[in-house]
Amino acid sequence: MSGWLGVEPAAPPPPALVSTAPIVLDRASRWYGNVVAVNEVTFEVGAGVTGLLGPNGAGKSTILGMIAGLLPPSAGRVSLLGEPAWRHPAAYRRVGLVPERESVPAWLTGRGFVRYAARLQGLADPDTAAATAITTVDLVGPADRRTATYSKGMKQRILLAAALVHDPPVLLLDEPFNGLDPRQRLHMMTLLRELADAGRTILFSSHILEEVERVAARVLVVHAGRLAAAGDFREIRRLMTDRPHTFTICSSNDRGLAAALIAGDAVVGAELVDGRLAVRTADLSGFGRRLPRLARDAGVSLFEVRPTDESLESVFAYLVQR
Repeated sequence: MSGWLGVEPAAPPPPALVSTAPIVLDRASRWYGNVVAVNEVTFEVGAGVTGLLGPNGAGKSTILGMIAGLLPPSAGRVSLLGEPAWRHPAAYRRVGLVPERESVPAWLTGRGFVRYAARLQGLADPDTAAATAITTVDLVGPADRRTATYSKGMKQRILLAAALVHDPPVLLLDEPFNGLDPRQRLHMMTLLRELADAGRTILFSSHILEEVERVAARVLVVHAGRLAAAGDFREIRRLMTDRPHTFTICSSNDRGLAAALIAGDAVVGAELVDGRLAVRTADLSGFGRRLPRLARDAGVSLFEVRPTDESLESVFAYLVQR
């Protein structure tokens, strides 16, 4: 029935997302004047490592700022451990934040900086807590040097130590691998996995595909302030039925196999690239069933069948361009 003066009444808003997850965003938006930084983003994050992936300017830091309680959502809801993240000081004692910027006072030693964080958290023994956190991030040697002498990677690790000093159940890390050398990167990746195995909820942002792929069990892809996809990146890729999957095949007779594949209905294209057969198919499951039979019927031996677009880079490129 039409409403007053024939105007259809507005549809009721969708029900609020009900979740017990440590981190919940429910149609959360954040804007600055006319600039929309985050637009109606909904997701939840549970225990383990979750990667927040997106190009620079996608809204990752704004999302982390809202979860940490540093920014109020302009609309929607952001909750941390079951409570509103904004203007809820008690939640700050249960979250550790590593910002992207190296906000470390140059005149403090690393140990002094972490000890100060422990005192701010009201810990009974800040010295012991600081020592434990510094050992965890593998920064014992330079701990008593002024942070002005630290490299970018060392500053990242001392920030992480300060975020860990009160043993929080939730960690928010904004580009935590920035400035780390290869050894430090491996140590950081191992540390995040160990912290997650201990039951923590870890959400870290990155625009580097390899970092997320190697560390995170789950991926949130953001682009232009919107959530483009969420889940395991391989599962996301398999849902992309409107884009062919690509495989590289090495066989005893690539040309003969290409002819047999093209004659069937599971392949939309095949070409020889750098001495190997590149095949495109829009029917992933059908291709997997038919390939061995087609090769056998053509008298061709299969040596290797490798997907070439199952990486996180492929997923990300597709999602941000569609």
